Amino acid sequence: MELRSIIPCVTKEAPVEEAKFYNDTGADAVAFFDSKASREGLEQNIPIIREIARAIDIPIIACGGVRRLEDVKKLLYAGASKVCMKSAPLEDIGIVREASDRFGSERIIVTIDLTECEDPIAYGKRLKEAGAGELLLLHYDKLPDYPALVRNIRKEVGLPVIASSYSMDGKEIADLLNATQAETMSLYNLQQHDVMQIKQSCRAEGVPVNLFESSMDFSEFKTDEKGLIPCIVQDYKTKEVLMMAYMNQESFDQTIRTGRMTYFSRSRNELWVKGETSGHFQFVKALSVDCDKDTLLAKVSQVGAACHTGNRSCFYTPLVEKAYDDTNPMTIFEDVFNVIMDRKKKPKEGSYTNYLFDKGIDKILKKFGEEATEVVIAAKNPDAEEIKYEISDLLYHMMVLMAERGVTWEDVTQELAERR
Repeated sequence: MELRSIIPCVTKEAPVEEAKFYNDTGADAVAFFDSKASREGLEQNIPIIREIARAIDIPIIACGGVRRLEDVKKLLYAGASKVCMKSAPLEDIGIVREASDRFGSERIIVTIDLTECEDPIAYGKRLKEAGAGELLLLHYDKLPDYPALVRNIRKEVGLPVIASSYSMDGKEIADLLNATQAETMSLYNLQQHDVMQIKQSCRAEGVPVNLFESSMDFSEFKTDEKGLIPCIVQDYKTKEVLMMAYMNQESFDQTIRTGRMTYFSRSRNELWVKGETSGHFQFVKALSVDCDKDTLLAKVSQVGAACHTGNRSCFYTPLVEKAYDDTNPMTIFEDVFNVIMDRKKKPKEGSYTNYLFDKGIDKILKKFGEEATEVVIAAKNPDAEEIKYEISDLLYHMMVLMAERGVTWEDVTQELAERR
């Protein structure tokens, strides 16, 4: 069966923090909704969307304030995976067609308020013809026959539907998903809730949702005489080794079930959830086992410090070290960009980078154009050293331009990943 998605909403109170929390606790996407944007415009929300997109790994849906095609473009370019609109199509359904033609129907969601729309099926068919990819259907709390309405619209219109709920009760959400047959459930309750727990309730009620499942049973691992297996813990993005602890079957099963790293303490002879007292939780991104099946590797999203001393990693005490070149071609762009950003925040006298920032965007663009031309000229020369030098100059000036315009390498790589 097709997996159902759970998408909580985040608000303007603490959008980035909320989005990070849901990113780590099992949400399939997050929706950023600002009701004021419909009246006041969405310009103030663009930086928020951009910051959320940089902070999370799951898709973000931008809702509210869309009045014209330019608004759709701004939201998508800021990092939204999809844009949801309500009022604009009611005034001119052509915006759906324009947005779909330009960006693809899979990125366009249209909201139908079932308390206001007299014929949602007819309207839904018009939206589908115009190019809408999904329908968000409101309001389950105001309509006793909401499940039947949603089910009928989904069947007659033939588009995926997003049902809505204010509940945080997993069984209620599961019942509503079963009753509506909706592909997605949007949670509008503004209190933080652990989506993994909701999904566990959904699974118990027979609703197919995306949960962690191990491809191997714990019994297949080689443990010590006490049934323990060591687990090395690594930051899932930086690859930094954070700590090592032990797991038994119960802690392994609990880790899979909750998505939070849970270990067995040999000194206390009990399970312990990393971060339960400190708040420095480790949220699972991936688990793997080595070739001998006697050591686990966990890739996690670490909140705060991994070490009880307050250090980011437990491995902070050097013992033996020899000078070596630790240049990593996979991170060098980020390293150079960080230096440029540091110059922007903390200017240094005599710095060429600060000279460019002081002169402004026109100077930066002029230099970027000149370096692009130098690359073209060098490419006509058979000397590989010359083109290597010019490309390096071009990339440096491009990074200065990125810093000036608030674009990061993460933004670029995310865009490339979506195109892939």
